[in-house]
Amino acid sequence: MKYFLNLILLFVLVSGSVAQQPITLEDIWKNYKFTPKSIPGFVFQNDGKHYTLRESDQINQYDLTTGKMTKTIFKGADFKDQNAYPGTLNSYEFSADESKIMLTTEEEAIYRHSTKSQFFIYDGKSVSKLYDGDKQMYATFNPAADKVAFVLNNNLYFKDLKTNQTKQITTDGEMNKIINGALDWVYEEEFSFWRGFEWSPDGKRIAFYKFDESKVPQFRLTNYYNELYPDEVIFKYPKVGQVNSVVTVWVYDLETGKTTQVETGGETDQYIPRIKWTADPLHLCVYRLNRHQNHLEFMLADAKTGKTVKLFEEKNARYISEENFDNLTFLKNGREFIWTSEMDGYSHIYLYDLKGKLVRQLTKGNWEMTKLLGIDEKNGQVYYQAAQVSPMQRELYSTEISTGKTKKMSTKAGWNDAIFSSTYDYYVNSFSTINSPAAYSVYNRKGDLIRVIEDNKKLAEIQAAYNVQPVEFFSFETSDSVSLNGWMIKPVDFNPENKYPVFMYQYGGPGSQQVIDKWKGQDYWWFQMLAQQGFLVACVDNRGTGGRGEEFKKMTYQQLGHYETIDQIEAAKYLGSLPFADPNRIGIFGWSYGGYMSTLALLKGNDTFKAGIAVAPVTNWKWYDTIYTERFMRTEEENPDGYRENSPINFADQLKGNYLLVHGMGDDNVHFQNTVEMANALISANKQFDTYFYPNRNHGIYGDNTRLHLYTKMTNFLHEKLKNDYKPVGDVRP
Repeated sequence: MKYFLNLILLFVLVSGSVAQQPITLEDIWKNYKFTPKSIPGFVFQNDGKHYTLRESDQINQYDLTTGKMTKTIFKGADFKDQNAYPGTLNSYEFSADESKIMLTTEEEAIYRHSTKSQFFIYDGKSVSKLYDGDKQMYATFNPAADKVAFVLNNNLYFKDLKTNQTKQITTDGEMNKIINGALDWVYEEEFSFWRGFEWSPDGKRIAFYKFDESKVPQFRLTNYYNELYPDEVIFKYPKVGQVNSVVTVWVYDLETGKTTQVETGGETDQYIPRIKWTADPLHLCVYRLNRHQNHLEFMLADAKTGKTVKLFEEKNARYISEENFDNLTFLKNGREFIWTSEMDGYSHIYLYDLKGKLVRQLTKGNWEMTKLLGIDEKNGQVYYQAAQVSPMQRELYSTEISTGKTKKMSTKAGWNDAIFSSTYDYYVNSFSTINSPAAYSVYNRKGDLIRVIEDNKKLAEIQAAYNVQPVEFFSFETSDSVSLNGWMIKPVDFNPENKYPVFMYQYGGPGSQQVIDKWKGQDYWWFQMLAQQGFLVACVDNRGTGGRGEEFKKMTYQQLGHYETIDQIEAAKYLGSLPFADPNRIGIFGWSYGGYMSTLALLKGNDTFKAGIAVAPVTNWKWYDTIYTERFMRTEEENPDGYRENSPINFADQLKGNYLLVHGMGDDNVHFQNTVEMANALISANKQFDTYFYPNRNHGIYGDNTRLHLYTKMTNFLHEKLKNDYKPVGDVRP
């Protein structure tokens, strides 16, 4: 018996040692050992029961209810070299009737979102190349699948698939001057769409954007490729207060060959953030938004004459939220449309008639509708995601369009999202919590579970093996009587009698949220690694973040950084007051807007923070783009105090703690200029700091060993400056 008990004891000791395996940066950022399984971007087919997946060079069809593959629709190997088809596939898209497939190959990035490619068309029998020549952009079938429109070298074209003839619609396209059918840099980045043309419902017309960016100031990036002379990239980038592109909208008639300009008023210093056809192919809806972005008009244009009448308008004392722009939906009944708005203080869904008169508000309450998921006109249902229970969670709901009767569809507390089949007979529910990766399940329209696609149980086993700590939510009240939400991860082998260094992560930008009951991705494992190494890791959402209504989100208007910084400093003081936290060893980290916030907090909270890490930060708002910055701050001329008091560069002399400043030199979004000028300000103030720069890397700073390299530096910095136990080894195992 004693021998048997000793064996049990040995097993427990061995199991305990296995259960506390150290998390390493190599496993997070090189081996990607902890990456959960996700469902690929499958495409629902018209029958509502099947979907397709790109698997290597094949497109395979699956039954949604069983998960079984039913057939291979396209196999690239069978067509390799046919009409120059390379045999490799980046993405694909079916025509509306599913008779043809657009195959995207040899994809090449332009900016962060836009790409150019070679396109091929598969008709079920053979593959043909769309265009013989330079790479194209945004190749798109018309509804009848007998024509394809695309952009080439800033001009718009279409190809007739019956005659195999290609026609050039515009001829004035020119790099850094005129863009037809695509977008300029700032529209792409800040209005979150990419293709600048739309087929009419009957396929007889194409509405398209024309950008005249000839007067927009140029920006230069330098890329280094081990060549004798570096490569210079020049593109148009309008910084705060500078000239924007002059944007016009045109309609091309395929039958007459006539191009008609849509009337958008005499003011050219404005935005056209969307164009959408109504159910009537003779009427196009054009959004017209003033430069202050607080007055949005929907203009109905006659496709033949270009003349417009105002359908509807919305005004806001501060700004119209960009996340609503895609939600305008013209119903197929031709009489009504759906729009989402914050007009009552929270984001909700509204039904209007085509005279612009409100029919009814479909959702209402002191909670946020956070995502419009779909509209099933046949059965009269609108589907959406909402934060009705808590701003930190998301649920799924359906509401009857005719009555407003609402049904909650999700059953688990956490983060729910969904994609619906084409007929809305089925949907895939993705569900995660901050402590568990996403699980994906298929449900029918009655809410019955059909099957589980992926539950990520293997990753849950890995979590147990590595002895991860539970992420705990908390809230506290600031000195301004504002309740803020946060989460924390306590160190492994937590002892409430100890004093632990505090590492704060945040983003903090307008409408964003980090304190949510949702899986955190790769950073989850970095935070857990730091907890293993003796850090108390925490995050707090400041004022200005989302999920809590318009007033909470927009109260930072014209003062970006002011209230957010106050809240992060108060959050640090709250955390430092906890009996197990060391108030003299508090650090803060953020990326992009979060890097701006960590810099400002370190400078203005120099008696609170000992260390700060800023990756790709804005350091002066006058160096960022027009659309984003002016939406929240107006121009520097209109709001000099807001710019002066909330740009970190103006407070470099207040640095007391340890500062790590990181930037990608190929960042086309937040320019490396921000870090260069911040460095100059710190040097002028005779302040010591650490800096890392990454040649050719953009705002995401990735590729090769880049992420591993960056996170190694940041981890070593925290050990040296915050935890005081620096041991410089590659995988950071102090």
